[in-house]
Amino acid sequence: MSNVEIRIANTDDAEDILKIYEYYVKNTAITFEYDVPAEDEFKERMANTLKKYPYFVAVLYGKIIGYAYAGPFVGRAAYDWSAEMTIYIAKDEKKHGIGRKLCETLESNLSKMGVINLYACIGYPEIEDEYLTRNSAEFHEHMGFTKVGEFHKCGYKFQRWYNMIWMEKIIGKHESEQKAIRCFSEIEY
Repeated sequence: MSNVEIRIANTDDAEDILKIYEYYVKNTAITFEYDVPAEDEFKERMANTLKKYPYFVAVLYGKIIGYAYAGPFVGRAAYDWSAEMTIYIAKDEKKHGIGRKLCETLESNLSKMGVINLYACIGYPEIEDEYLTRNSAEFHEHMGFTKVGEFHKCGYKFQRWYNMIWMEKIIGKHESEQKAIRCFSEIEY
């Protein structure tokens, strides 16, 4: 989709982003969240992310149709060079290359920050159903991620148990003396 613009998100985008996320909370096991967050809570989540990490939206003809952000992999100093990424696309805009654009933009900016290891935590069904397929894992694999772990029946939603997998992509070079990562606000987008 050549008309799609990827730009940095801000908390004024929360209402539109939340509309995308609401579908996944209410109708899928892609997120293990049960309740749609209030807009104020969602704005706070976004603001906390933007303190250090990138948060992007995909815009088509003035409408937000997807978003992606990164956050800490684990909250300890030794993990600073690792980040977890999240991508959501409006339900009617899937399979148009938007996820790829968001993923590539996020990955490029994380690399500029000094992040080396990129992770995705993905709901994963033993058997695909109407709430969860393996599409997200397949997308990440297509983007160069590999499966590195699986937790069995750790998420319960819609009266069903789902697995969760971790996928990893190395996006930088591991050095014996690694430079500190920078905040997203310190790099040139």
